[in-house]
Amino acid sequence: MTLKTFLMAGALAAAAGSAQAQVSVKLGILNDMSGLYADISGPGSVVAAKMAVEDFKAAEKGIKVEVIGADHQNKPDVGSSIARQWYDQDGVDVILDTTTSSVALAVNEVSREKKKIFMPSGGGSSDLTGAKCSPYTVHWTYDTWALANGTGTAMTKRGGDSWFFVTADYAFGAALERDTTAAVQKAGGKVLGSVKHPLSGSDFSSFLLQAQGSKAKVIGLANAGTDTTNAIKQAAEFGITQGGQALAGLLVFSSDVKSLGLQTAQGLVLTEAFYWDQSDATRDFSKRFAAKFDGKMPTSAQAGVYSSIMYYLKAVDALKLKDSDKVMAKLRETPIDDPLFGKGVLRADGRVTHPMYLFEVKKPAESKGSWDLYKTLATIPADEAFRPLSEGGCPLVKS
Repeated sequence: MTLKTFLMAGALAAAAGSAQAQVSVKLGILNDMSGLYADISGPGSVVAAKMAVEDFKAAEKGIKVEVIGADHQNKPDVGSSIARQWYDQDGVDVILDTTTSSVALAVNEVSREKKKIFMPSGGGSSDLTGAKCSPYTVHWTYDTWALANGTGTAMTKRGGDSWFFVTADYAFGAALERDTTAAVQKAGGKVLGSVKHPLSGSDFSSFLLQAQGSKAKVIGLANAGTDTTNAIKQAAEFGITQGGQALAGLLVFSSDVKSLGLQTAQGLVLTEAFYWDQSDATRDFSKRFAAKFDGKMPTSAQAGVYSSIMYYLKAVDALKLKDSDKVMAKLRETPIDDPLFGKGVLRADGRVTHPMYLFEVKKPAESKGSWDLYKTLATIPADEAFRPLSEGGCPLVKS
């Protein structure tokens, strides 16, 4: 063999090896793109997903990644239909985000059936890692148990020992009220009652008047998005907090506080998994995100999409394949040390653990900028922030 022939053969072998190493991955961002949760996740989650692919330098590592998005309209049937089409016809490998717990639970079942990885960041029902847990689900960011454990326990111990709930009438609201009730009672408090409101409500007057009439020290808002902000605005109009009752926003995102304004939201206590101004890493990511997304800082749900993709791609890169069972096994054996969320693990029930934070919304005079919204009251360690593995009822957990 001549030197020229040898070099050509080597080049062809290298090219063939490179082609074999190429892994093509398709990620589907499924959430509320235009409704009451659009600011929480929406198009911003697609931006976060594309940032993750760029920051991971996937192409340089031989991983071809395509990101697509769709609007589930907060309807479980629409969400599950999109999931089936994505898996069966469009070649989607992983579905992410999925704000709205009823949709997340529906997509969870489709993903289990199709043996595809599902990484919810916006959907919060703790049932995703409880009775409805799946071997293919990686629940990032937060859940209703963590919110209840943070805000419910803290406010009860601070003297708010009687509660009344204003609850969104769907899976997330029910799970959040259930988990917060348990946390309040464990902390020595009691629940005086609750009232349910329809999703995407605009008039909360009758619900708030019932809460006001209960004389409960804390009115727990077991809802999210514009339902929460509308309820808080109308509570201010009724003078509820001036009358001595406290509002607990059981799921509040930075986008909600920004929408409300500090004058209205000041003093609100809430639990979050991420805030843009926590560290050099969160500030760097958030400022780059804002530059791509109309100057808006990322919510914890959007940051969760970014981090969950980085976590997934690390496993794909290590294995040089995307087989769901093998990737899940790799994820479970890989400790998490995420720059945005901190250290944790992927548990057998699908829950990703990491620290959670109890925040209080700043007074206008305390804020130094348009997105300077929170002050930290407490850090909840990763091993305390989420429901104990033995208490969730997940069939995947060995007793």
